[in-house]
Order: sequence, then structure tokens, then C-alpha cells
Amino acid sequence: MRIKVGVLGATGAVGQRFIQLLAEHPWFELSALTASERSAGKKYGEIARWRLDVSLPDEAKGIEVLPTSPEKVDADIVFSALPAAIAKEVEPKFAEAGFLVASNAGAYRMESDVPLMIPEVNPDHLGLVEVQKENRHWDGCIITNPNCSVIAMALSLKPLMKFGIKGVHVATMQAVSGAGYEGVASMAILDNVIPYIAKEEEKMETEAQKILGKFDGTKVKNADFEVSASCNRVPVMDGHTEAIWVSMRNRPRLSEVRDAFTKFKCDEVKGLPTAPKKPIIVRDEEDRPQPRLDRDAGKGMSVSVGRIREYTDGVKYIALGHNTIRGAAGASVLNAELFYKKHKR
Repeated sequence: MRIKVGVLGATGAVGQRFIQLLAEHPWFELSALTASERSAGKKYGEIARWRLDVSLPDEAKGIEVLPTSPEKVDADIVFSALPAAIAKEVEPKFAEAGFLVASNAGAYRMESDVPLMIPEVNPDHLGLVEVQKENRHWDGCIITNPNCSVIAMALSLKPLMKFGIKGVHVATMQAVSGAGYEGVASMAILDNVIPYIAKEEEKMETEAQKILGKFDGTKVKNADFEVSASCNRVPVMDGHTEAIWVSMRNRPRLSEVRDAFTKFKCDEVKGLPTAPKKPIIVRDEEDRPQPRLDRDAGKGMSVSVGRIREYTDGVKYIALGHNTIRGAAGASVLNAELFYKKHKR
């Protein structure tokens, strides 16, 4: 029997990716879509300003859009593509009502009892769910995935942890889809680079330490390194590219770094439909990774790394991840799969 799922905030860029990924999911059945009150009661195909480069699944076109209220949604899991301010108010209502809320929003990521998940990196952090339920007296729970740029960085840092990370510097080149359908005006981004994305650097400088921290059964102790970030918006449709410099206590050879990337895997995600066969793919060409060539690796769920070079007391490299799949909707879907593998299946 397939599990009924809904999408909260279904009309936005991330909501659309959720629908795309869930349309043919082997475990999940798309049963509910929600949006603003002005869209409620209408057919999804009539109101969605669907991306021109992505096909609208037929099964979603005729679904009646609902108000974003637990009483209206018939599902076991809801995937949240809500803006953070709305998610802050709405997501707890769904968790209290017994839903698993797999959230892409930033509202609860840094709460001490809320898992901030990358399943290949910190699957044990799901233990926070029981802490959360006890603390908040909820029948359901909230599980979050990181910021779209943090995911690619943190996933690439995980296999380097064994070398003793002292500090990380990162400069991002982020795609316009990360700002939503109407997020960046064409006259602002064409022939241009915008060296500022609101709140992005703060997220990159805080979320990775929680993800890569240790769960002791009751709380997560953050990883003991600092991240310094500079974030830029560039005229690319999809795919966030990151130049990363990592300082290490035990400086490895470049061959060791490459092997660490290539051999990285996590048995916890084995059998999960959305998990890529290779979480990290090393690109050996000197001019890779590139968004157009590499963003769809692993159906958009693999992170590509390349240009691995020596750095003062560590290494530097380029990482690339698909921001609306691995960096958003796909990450939430994978989180929900891991939860059900551990708790329900």
C-alpha cells in the first residue's frame, strides 16, 4: 500500500519540483496540494505558473488545490515548500495533528530538537524526532533539510572529516532558480553577477556545523570548525557551483582526498528510491564540474566535485549540486524515505 503525501506551497518553484519527483514515486501517492486562499478550490493545472523546461505531471493537473490547513489534507506526510515566515506558523499545526512534515523551509532548521538532515551524512540525527515529540507533545514531527548551498558543501565535507577539518571558506555561484520563479528580475541578472543573497551567508556559516555534529542521544553537539562564506547570484538556471577551501589538522595527499570522495557511501540509504548510487562524483576533466553538464547527475541528487588542488594546510576544490532537487525537494523526499525505512517499513 502506497503512502499518501501532500505538498504545502505547491505552486512555487520548490513545490513544482516536489510534484515532479512525487508523480511516479514507488512508495508515495500524491493526494493533496495546498496553496494560498486565493488559489483554493481551483484545479492545480489552472493556477500553476509551471516552469517552461519542466513537464507538469498529468496526475497533478486535475487535483483541487486546498487551503494550507491540517483539517483539509488527507495524507500521512506533507512536504513543505512554504516560505519560512509562513512555515513557522503552519508546520507545527501539521506536526501536532500527527503528520510527518518533511520541510524545505528554514524556520525550524536550527531548533535543537529538530533534525537537520542529509541522510548520507547524519542518518543518526533522526533520533531527535523522539526528543522533539517528547518536548513538544506532538503526535507527528518536523524533519528539515538544509539550505540549498549548504547541502552540496556539507555532503562534500563529510568524507573529509576524518582528516580533521579546522576551517572552511566557500564562495558560491548560485543559480537564479534558487530565488523562485519571480525572484530575480531578468534585467538585474542578465550580463551580471549579484554579490549578495539575503541571509544566505548566515545559513552557510551555521547549518553545516549542526549537520556534521555528533548526536549523543538527546542533542547534537556542533562540529568544531568555522565556515566563512561569500554568496553570489549568477545567470544560470539550475545548479549551484561552489569554490571551497578546507583547512585540515592532518593534511592529506590529493590522492587520499580523491579516494575519500570516490569511496564515500552510506549503507543507511540503501534501497531508498531517491538516493543516488554515488552521492559524490569526482569529475577529472580540468574544467568540470559545470552546471549544464553535471547538475542532473544521479537524477539531480549527486554532488559533483572537481579541480581538487593543494591549499596552504589542506585542499581546495569545486562542488556542484542541483539546487532545486538535491538542494531542496529531492532532499526532503529522501528524508521522508529514510524516516519510513526506519519507523514504518
